[in-house]
Amino acid sequence: MIGPRRRFLRLAAGAAALPAGMSRIARAQVYPTRPVRLIVGFAAGQAIDITTRIIGQWLSDRLGQQFIVENRPGGGGNVGTEAVAHAPPDGYTLLAVGSNNMINATLYEKLNYNFIRDIAPVASIARVPQVMEVNPSFPAKTVPEFIAYAKANPGKITFASAGIGSVAHVTGELFKMMTGVNILHVPYRGAAPALTDLLGGQVDVMFDNMPSSIEHIRAGRLRPLAVTAATRLESLPDTPTVADFIPGFETSAWGGIGAPKGTPTEIINKLNREINAGLADLKLKTRFADLGAIVLALSPIEYGKRIAEETDKWAKVIKFSGAKAN
Repeated sequence: MIGPRRRFLRLAAGAAALPAGMSRIARAQVYPTRPVRLIVGFAAGQAIDITTRIIGQWLSDRLGQQFIVENRPGGGGNVGTEAVAHAPPDGYTLLAVGSNNMINATLYEKLNYNFIRDIAPVASIARVPQVMEVNPSFPAKTVPEFIAYAKANPGKITFASAGIGSVAHVTGELFKMMTGVNILHVPYRGAAPALTDLLGGQVDVMFDNMPSSIEHIRAGRLRPLAVTAATRLESLPDTPTVADFIPGFETSAWGGIGAPKGTPTEIINKLNREINAGLADLKLKTRFADLGAIVLALSPIEYGKRIAEETDKWAKVIKFSGAKAN
């Protein structure tokens, strides 16, 4: 007869002999067992915050645990990104990935993390095009009129952005690069104060992300000249694209989710499946479309490739502009 101690030892030995992957798969099946933090590197109300909150609520409803958005603004998103890069790779601290991550790779000479190396792509959420918009008192009503006015008044037109290295900033620099106009960049600490001054006429133009500007446009407080997407948007069907006048011009702010490197593949794949299910849901698709966002479901590998492509694209624009982080 086998005593209790010997039976325990045999069972323990048998468990140790199980494939290592079994415990990882089991963890992924029950994940999450406690609340998950979604770190957003910007203040509430910006486009990346809005899209992350939508998908966070979807994940909360689907997975039975709270996905809590935690805003950690600072350093053009670097404060939040660094926190996630150094967090335990257990799936309970995730990053709201934005175009800022791809821009900062070139804009900052030294960072305390390497985004491509330290953050694992989980899922793309949406592309958020910008809208080229002016105060209604500004004389130009179309992109060609704006270019003509800018060339007739070199250095006198100001364009606002959410800060050096923001998508609004580099989109303006790309516009300068492709048209040859000389307009002055005025950086702000976020989209909200930039929009306040644009509404008040203190600055002339802004290439803002759609979610934070769409209601101002619908209310007539701002005039859209064009959107930066490759095609017209459902939310602004009468507004042309910049590419209608400047062939090849296209920019978008990317929103997605990343995790610390080393996060179990099973957890990443589970999150990817659930997020992609949300992007296929009609209610969520409609909500994103109303904000001017274009949902884009990708696998983690596909999302990683897009991140690399965007990093290369913005590196060229930053080098052209000579922009440097403060």
